[in-house]
Amino acid sequence: MRKNIYFLFAALFGLAAVSCSSPEKMAEMAENVTIKCEPAVLEVVGGNIDAKVSVTYPEDYFHPKAILEVAPVIVYEGGEVVGESLMFQGEKVKDNFEVVPSEGASITRKVRFQYVPGMEKCYLELRGTVSHKAKFADLPTRKVADGANTTYMLVCQKGKVDLKADRYQEIIKETAEGQILYQINSANVRNNQLTSKSIKEFQAALDEIKANERKTLKGTDIIAYASPDGKESDNAKLSSKRSASAEKAFDKVTKKHPVDGPVNVTSIAEDWEGFQELVAASDIEDKELIIRVLSMYSDPAVREMEIKNMSSIFKTLAKEVLPELRRARFIANVEFQNYTNDELLQLIEENIDVLDETALLRAATLVKENDQKIELYKKAADKFSSNAAQYNLAVVYLNMDDSGKAKRALDKCEKDADWNNAMGAIALREGDYAQAARYFAAAGNDTAKENLAVIDVLNGKYSDAAAKLAGKSGYNAALVALLNGNNAPAAALKCECPQAAYLRAVAAARQGNASAVASNLADAKACEKLAARAAKDIEFAQYR
Repeated sequence: MRKNIYFLFAALFGLAAVSCSSPEKMAEMAENVTIKCEPAVLEVVGGNIDAKVSVTYPEDYFHPKAILEVAPVIVYEGGEVVGESLMFQGEKVKDNFEVVPSEGASITRKVRFQYVPGMEKCYLELRGTVSHKAKFADLPTRKVADGANTTYMLVCQKGKVDLKADRYQEIIKETAEGQILYQINSANVRNNQLTSKSIKEFQAALDEIKANERKTLKGTDIIAYASPDGKESDNAKLSSKRSASAEKAFDKVTKKHPVDGPVNVTSIAEDWEGFQELVAASDIEDKELIIRVLSMYSDPAVREMEIKNMSSIFKTLAKEVLPELRRARFIANVEFQNYTNDELLQLIEENIDVLDETALLRAATLVKENDQKIELYKKAADKFSSNAAQYNLAVVYLNMDDSGKAKRALDKCEKDADWNNAMGAIALREGDYAQAARYFAAAGNDTAKENLAVIDVLNGKYSDAAAKLAGKSGYNAALVALLNGNNAPAAALKCECPQAAYLRAVAAARQGNASAVASNLADAKACEKLAARAAKDIEFAQYR
């Protein structure tokens, strides 16, 4: 398209005393006026078509008493839209229009049209009428731009909504534990400790591990301690002796309950960790004060001194807590093999009631049919009051394009970041971009940030969208890059869906790759809507 278009633009014509004595004469001299429209190919941005018309007119063309009205008009298949008239007057006209001097000048004026469907194939023309006294003349109509590019409308507006994680563990790490207690300042294991309730439960757990094919003993820890009273150096020696006696006791305990895997033996001089746990779980008065002391001081000697200074409290500690810390622990480290995916699929058909919340959530991701997903999420929500299941149910409805059911499901969910993002996606689909933006901002997570980029695109803020999608890949990220002048991500899209093929075709057209345009459009036209769009899309004008 020629950038410079010669057009009779009355405001630019001088009515010279001799050469331009009438409107008719001005029309005849239209070729002396230069007009340029930017952009030459119109583009829809944020729902509007904006252009700048620049006119350069020579000296003595605009008569001092002439008035010029120029109407910008978008002509498209559905009709035409007349924009706001541009009004100009000569130097001697007593009105309030823009004055055009007789010595010539350049004038640039902006025009704007609101996009309506059909304008993707249109052109911009200017229609002018000049008047002088009682004489009128219609100036020749001239096309100044073609249009309009609507590529930004290819953005996916459904909004990205992620499922909540099922937190299902294929391998569950467990422990089985028993312990023996020592008397103060002693490393001798009393016989009654080998038959205590704790040890019997530990032995039973070892037997159960052996019998359960889903459980594997990965190793056992023997950890001996001294209580955190007395000198640390003395406690270190004492705990070391206790670890040696505990190892011998362990051999007796496991003689009829053999263990597999390594046995690791260690000692800890003072069991401050156990001390804090027991204090926190106790009914001791002022236990918060004790815990505060532990957080304030790391030096064991200072800790002990500060606690002993609380004389009444220390008596209780010495009686109820410290004896429980003179101990050795036997800890069996176990791996439990949870249900495999195939087993989960079988169980939902044969024995679904054995599945817990996380298993139901995982199973819902394995089935293909939405009806099955809905059934599983509803069961988890009802049986376990699962917020994750209730939310994921809403996601399934959104994936089915059922915003109504999605809303009703979300009504029963916690209003967390995911909830806000999902509500934003619904508002986005309903065309309420302002409300969608508020929800996404409230969500504040990465997914919502990507969705805010969609709103930026719809509002014509392509650089802002690019900033939000920095480091991201996928369809919308590729489109945003293309809108910002980088065709490479769109050209490299791997998805074989019609939408991605269409975007690859646009990138190819901008790169002048005719063969890639043809091949990708052939794939895109599998979608009737895209096929109809391609027939009118100005991106492909030179390839039709």
